[in-house]
Amino acid sequence: MVKLDRIYTRGGDKGMTSLGNGARVPKDGARIRAIGDVDEANATIGLAVLEAGDAGTATRDILGRVQNDLFDLGADLAAPADDPADGRLRIHDSQVGRLEAEIDMLNAALAPLTSFVLPAGTALATYLHLARTVTRRAERSVAALAGAEAVNPAALTYLNRLSDLFFVMARVANDGGRSDVLWRPGMTAQKD
Repeated sequence: MVKLDRIYTRGGDKGMTSLGNGARVPKDGARIRAIGDVDEANATIGLAVLEAGDAGTATRDILGRVQNDLFDLGADLAAPADDPADGRLRIHDSQVGRLEAEIDMLNAALAPLTSFVLPAGTALATYLHLARTVTRRAERSVAALAGAEAVNPAALTYLNRLSDLFFVMARVANDGGRSDVLWRPGMTAQKD
């Protein structure tokens, strides 16, 4: 269990920070950028939880599990994955499988799409779309990191599925897709 009795340590005052394995790295490095992007995605989920309110118990339950998973993912990224079986906290395929089951369950009640969906609609749907786009940025950061350093492959897969989950949840929040705002290609284009 984590115990924090001091919030500031002064250890990062010169632009360096510590990873979970004790290694000191620059705060603007690829690994710290990826961890920060995951943290930002988690914060956007908090907006969706707030908007879901008491009426969205199932939504809040899913988002609560995801927020916890994203802390696991941050811990995973904070310990380079040279050996995924090293006993450190890691994202697992079972967590990806849970996301897939939730996507399938929620998507089963939705009508198939006939157009791309704009990130709009209800306030909850809009917050979920925001979480989706910030999660995609986190995924790009983790993919860039994985191109240069060891990363648990399940971490990248998790983020990919998570953005899909947010898309489906946004459609559910838009009255089961009936209030989706659809893209109308060329709607404002002026013809020559």
